[in-house]
Amino acid sequence: MKTIIKYVLLDLLRNKIILVYTIILAVLSISVLNLDSNPSKGLLSLLNVTLLFVPIITILFATIYFFNSIEFTELLLSQPIKRQKVILAEYIGMASSLAAAYAVGVGLPLLFLVSGTESLILVLTGVLLTLIFSSLALLIFVKSKDKTRGIGIALVVALFFTLLFDGLLIAFIYSFSDYPIDQAVIAIIAFNPIDLARVLMLLQLDTSALMGYSGALFKKFLGSATGSIFSISCMVFWVVVPLFLSVRIFRKKDL
Repeated sequence: MKTIIKYVLLDLLRNKIILVYTIILAVLSISVLNLDSNPSKGLLSLLNVTLLFVPIITILFATIYFFNSIEFTELLLSQPIKRQKVILAEYIGMASSLAAAYAVGVGLPLLFLVSGTESLILVLTGVLLTLIFSSLALLIFVKSKDKTRGIGIALVVALFFTLLFDGLLIAFIYSFSDYPIDQAVIAIIAFNPIDLARVLMLLQLDTSALMGYSGALFKKFLGSATGSIFSISCMVFWVVVPLFLSVRIFRKKDL
């Protein structure tokens, strides 16, 4: 399993896409953080960049990579290696490389420009989003037989969580505004890892003007500490469940 992970990491480093991704994140981070002297506004701007670009780039890149590596996967399966070890090793290699790229590209500028607990939480948020959407990409790969269809599904999933979900949530809040739906809204937010990441960061900034509706709800009903733990727990759940389903499906998948 370690050998497979090492091969995946070396393959990703050799094609230099991860390096380019890291540099782009670093340039964006430095540019955003230098736009405003207020650290909270800089972190909020960088959070918006993270929530917009990281999920889409991660799920598309990971999905394409998994499909492009199918011949390598078939070769491994012809050896006396358990299927779950093969698929988990490929996921770990992919997810860890993208997570490391985010941690370096965003973490280093934050370390020198805006160090503190909020910066650590922002890096944790980006890493968790990377792991989540890599896990979703793996699930799309094992469920799809066609590469083009898989990439299309990945794009739809990314757009749903980044754009459509919040529109549906706003429509729900508007339609049932006369009813006590605050706790229901918290439960609904748990179904979107991007909203969970946003709330987690806003709870750390603890700025009332920036909290928004969802952040205010989490602080009201759960408090900052409990709300943060709840958000992180839900995001870990989003990593584990698609990964578990992927392994289970892959065991019986006919390549």
